[in-house]
Amino acid sequence: MAPSASIRNASAMLAYDLMSYYQNNQSSTAVTAIGTLPAPLYWWEAGAVWGGMIDYWAYTNDTSYVHTVQQALLAQVGPDDDYMMPAYYPSLGNDDQAFWAIAALSAAEYGFPTPSGNSSTVWLDLAEAVFNTQQSRWDTSSCNGGLKWQIFTSNAGYDYKNSISNGGKSLRFFQIAARLAHYTGNETYVTWAEKTWDWMSAVGLIDQNYSVYDGTDDTLNCSKLDHTLWSYNPSMLLYGTAMLYNFTNGSQIWEKRTTGLLESCANTFFSPFSNATSIMYEPACEPTGTCDVDQLSFKAYTSRCMAKASMVAPYIAGSVSVLLTRSAEAAAQVCSGGASGTMCGQKWYVGGNDGNFGVGQELSALETVQALLLLLDGGVHAAQRYPLTSEDVHVSVASNPTSTFLIPPKTSAIGSATGTSSPSSESWRLRSNMNIPAQLILGLGTGLWLAR
Repeated sequence: MAPSASIRNASAMLAYDLMSYYQNNQSSTAVTAIGTLPAPLYWWEAGAVWGGMIDYWAYTNDTSYVHTVQQALLAQVGPDDDYMMPAYYPSLGNDDQAFWAIAALSAAEYGFPTPSGNSSTVWLDLAEAVFNTQQSRWDTSSCNGGLKWQIFTSNAGYDYKNSISNGGKSLRFFQIAARLAHYTGNETYVTWAEKTWDWMSAVGLIDQNYSVYDGTDDTLNCSKLDHTLWSYNPSMLLYGTAMLYNFTNGSQIWEKRTTGLLESCANTFFSPFSNATSIMYEPACEPTGTCDVDQLSFKAYTSRCMAKASMVAPYIAGSVSVLLTRSAEAAAQVCSGGASGTMCGQKWYVGGNDGNFGVGQELSALETVQALLLLLDGGVHAAQRYPLTSEDVHVSVASNPTSTFLIPPKTSAIGSATGTSSPSSESWRLRSNMNIPAQLILGLGTGLWLAR
């Protein structure tokens, strides 16, 4: 079986298990709950799941879940079509809203089907509406700018200005702005992306080594930082900087930032142990087993953003291919539990399933495995590999970057990590003596990239 077919089979198995957690589309489901996940999962994570399932559709051409995803995305738009659902106001943060917008934006970029009775631009309209609401909340009353974590003053955490909301504005928002710039050609979005990056840098949320810290407190005028490092913070920025690198036809500023963020991700969120080289993990909570339900999903967005960044900044694709292939190899070993025998655990470096199952764990494995289709030559149909733009916008992929970043060898020589955009050649097939679970071998096929 060809590697791409094997990866599709594995992705289908992972997507099926992920969707088994979703029950809120039954006839008895309350209108406000359609498209959401069961407690203790928060509203935002459902938006993240639908973003992953749009990617699954785009990469595999499997239409099994299209109607379900359409229904979910439109069920939660709120009365003003901006993903502000009154039922979730008590915990609604800028970052929560942004996860749904990013899913809608992916739908626009990949040409995800529009349900009958809706405008052909519905996905773009939703993303732009979220951008507009968040732009209006840019707060200059303290810290010279930034977005608060929470939207409403009555919510706990209102005084916290964190990276991920400013990544919904700068991680998120920054990413949304960068992607809207790329899609629409509107320079206003570039201006906001630059403004948000500059603010995060000035406050110290992004340091000189491209570490991205969690947040700060505007009651202290952002004079102190929470230095916790989460994988999805720099990776969210990475996709945005890669988009702007592409949009500006290879600007050295955005190239430098893209390279710096990739290096930061690789150095911080991979290789937990010397015998687990380049395997992804969440260092702030995973080794100690203290990740909460939110944090269990962060690796999903890291894989998603790294792979997508490689399409618009292809000079990083070789390094990303190494990191995600090794991580996917390891993830396969932990997808061997639960009632189905294929549910995924959390820790990918323990050599087997750790018994820690859930939506975040399943989404993380799915995003990492299916990302390899994007990185594999011929793994994804050409029309779905590169994000779409409006008809009057023409962006070409920049060539001849000045920056390089090398992933060190795993054991013996595995090929150079520069300048290549596909792990499909023999030099990129990472040898492994891993004992791949029988269930996944059935899904992946024999002799594929995981077990060559």
